[in-house]
Amino acid sequence: MLKKFLFSTVIAGLLNACVTSPTGRNQLIFMPDNQIDQMGLQAFDDLKKTKPISGNASFNKVVNCVAHSLTQQIGGQWEVLVFDDPSFNAFALPGYKIGVHTGLLKLIDNPSQLASVIGHEIGHVLAKHSNERMSQETAMNAGMSVLQASGGLGATSLGLLGMGAQYGVLLPFSRTHESEADLIGLDLMAKAGFDPTQSIALWQKMERASQNAQQPIEFMSTHPAHATRIQNLQQHMANALQLQQQANASGLRPNCTP
Repeated sequence: MLKKFLFSTVIAGLLNACVTSPTGRNQLIFMPDNQIDQMGLQAFDDLKKTKPISGNASFNKVVNCVAHSLTQQIGGQWEVLVFDDPSFNAFALPGYKIGVHTGLLKLIDNPSQLASVIGHEIGHVLAKHSNERMSQETAMNAGMSVLQASGGLGATSLGLLGMGAQYGVLLPFSRTHESEADLIGLDLMAKAGFDPTQSIALWQKMERASQNAQQPIEFMSTHPAHATRIQNLQQHMANALQLQQQANASGLRPNCTP
C-alpha cells in the first residue's frame, strides 16, 4: 500500500508539472518561481561581497548598453555588473541579475559578440532552466526514495542507478539547456538589432581559446561541443537575420561602442 501511494504521488506531481519552453520543448517544472528568484538574488548578493567589481568605465559602458538593448525586448528591471575576473564568462540569474567578467570583454571583438553571450545567459532565465534543473533533481530524489521505501533496490544497485541517472538524464538535459539558450539568445540579439552572425564568430574564438585547455568529450560535458554549437546556430541563422532586418528597419541599431 505504501509503495503504491508513494508511486502515485510522485507520478501525479510529475504530470501536473509539465510545461513548454520558449522553443516548444516539454519541460518538467514544479518549483515556485519566487523561490528560484530568491536563490538568484542571494547568489548575486554573495558574488558582490566576494568578487571584485570592475571600475573600468569602458567595460561598464559597453556592458550596460548591450544588456539594456537586450532586456528592452523582454522587460524587467535588470541589475548589471562587471566583475574583475580573467575568465571568459558571463551569467544571468533568476531575479533579473546579469554579470559579465572582464576576461570575456578582453576576448570579444565587438558589441554583437557580447550580445551573443549575454543573450545566451538571458535565454537560460527566460526558459526557466534553473527551475527545470532543480525540479529534475527533486523528482529524481523522490523516485529514489520510492524505490528505497519499497525495497526495490539494494544499496549497490541504487548507486549504479544514480550514476546512470546522472549521465543518462541530468547531463543531457544540461546540454539541451545550453543549446536551447543559444537559440533563444540568437533570436533575442537579432530582435535587439545586433548582428547574429557574430554569435558564430564568437564561438569560433572560444574554440580557438580552448584548444590549449583540456575540454571534456561532449557526452560527459554539460556544454555542447563548439562544432555542434556552431552548426546549430548556422541552421537557425536565416531566421535570425530576418529578425535583425526587421529590428533595423524599425530603428533598432544599438550603438554600444566603448
